[in-house]
Amino acid sequence: MTNVTMNCKDTAVYRAFVQTRSGRIHIACSGSGFPVLLLHQTPRSWDEYRDVLPILGQDYRAIAMDTVGFGDSQALPAAQNSIEDWSGAAFDLLDALDISRAAIVGHHTGAVIALEMAVSRPDRIAALGLSSMPFVDAERRAGHHGKRVIDDVEHRASGDHLTELWLRRKPFYPDGDVDLLERFMVDALKAGSLAVEGHQVVNRYRMEARLPLISCPTLVIAPTADPHAYPVAARVAQTIPGSTLIEIEGGMVPLPDQMPQQFAAMIKGFLAGVQLN
Repeated sequence: MTNVTMNCKDTAVYRAFVQTRSGRIHIACSGSGFPVLLLHQTPRSWDEYRDVLPILGQDYRAIAMDTVGFGDSQALPAAQNSIEDWSGAAFDLLDALDISRAAIVGHHTGAVIALEMAVSRPDRIAALGLSSMPFVDAERRAGHHGKRVIDDVEHRASGDHLTELWLRRKPFYPDGDVDLLERFMVDALKAGSLAVEGHQVVNRYRMEARLPLISCPTLVIAPTADPHAYPVAARVAQTIPGSTLIEIEGGMVPLPDQMPQQFAAMIKGFLAGVQLN
């Protein structure tokens, strides 16, 4: 894609680097129409939406970005690793693409970034899709402080830490789906230390004060087999004024790439009922 300010003319997936105030950001996009920005979980990349992009691209200008420091996007200085700064970097991308208003869809960490975007610049966000949204309050912050996160493995010259990481993630993926786990491993290795820090960034965020401030139409997606997000989905939805909660039966931690057709259909159905312009 030679001109990133233009819509993709078909549903093929195009990739590009975009120079922004926050550094060089990598994106993948598909389709044309109203822009929908897709934000991935830690420690994934745009690849989490690889199969979602062309489906959304049938009706929208779907753009999946690598969060700063993940995938092929340039990292911010370590002191700026926060939900607020990652949200700011996403707005810098929208500015570089000459997008004044968009719908935002996020999964896990991406949902938290999307939340901050909707609250900090409500004029820029037409609609919000929050998939597998955690609920971070004082109790969670205290409970997670100093504790080991799921992707925290000690690197060893033997390479055994790769097996450990695989086995730590395996219970949250569909049985026998080696492809999804391999895609996760590629992204986790590329993220380096941010594979751990990304989780800690979420756990430091003061979410409870931000959720009630969301003013745009909001869809809360709750995969029933995601043990991290499903138990708090109703609480998240109840805290957001006027939000809609929809469950996806059998959805797991890798929901967008586990069930791309169901995920995309849910987003398209939601956006079809929203005044976007």
